[in-house]
Amino acid sequence: MSLLTELVGAMTAQAPVNDLSKKTGGSNAQISSLISAALPLLMQSMTNNASSPAGAASLLGALAQHTNTAPVAQQISNADVIDGGKIIGHILGNNSASVMNSLAAQSGLNTNQVSSVLGSIAPALMSSMSAATLQKPKQNKPGVDLSDGLDLKDIIGIYSALNSNKPQQQTQSASNPLLGLLGSFLG
Repeated sequence: MSLLTELVGAMTAQAPVNDLSKKTGGSNAQISSLISAALPLLMQSMTNNASSPAGAASLLGALAQHTNTAPVAQQISNADVIDGGKIIGHILGNNSASVMNSLAAQSGLNTNQVSSVLGSIAPALMSSMSAATLQKPKQNKPGVDLSDGLDLKDIIGIYSALNSNKPQQQTQSASNPLLGLLGSFLG
């Protein structure tokens, strides 16, 4: 199961959807629809951002700062929406307004509601991606030492572990391990 599939399932479960519905005034169906549409877009934007050295460094820094291990529903309930809004701003960059408008039209929510929901799920998204890097390696796959923080060497180790059984032709973005890692998360 990909990280994206796991996140959609966790974030569209009853508890976080009910909580977000109460916070925003949107219906449970609207909130679920929004999250299901937004997560792939957010993860794709993160992948695109990581294609440059500066973007990759920024993502690494953000992952190192978001290490909450609480259940996703609890993270969403306790989210700092202002911090989450900043995360969304970094992820979407200049496309923020158009993405928010598109998601609002798709979900039937207004842009303020969309912004609130995305701001609530953003810290959990970052923590989940960070936690995915901390999973214990399987069998003889390379491990990752995060005792000194998350760095490019760690990302390369994670990428290698995720792709060790794939033929080289199928390995996504072999020249950019972070892109390949994010591509693996997308499934």
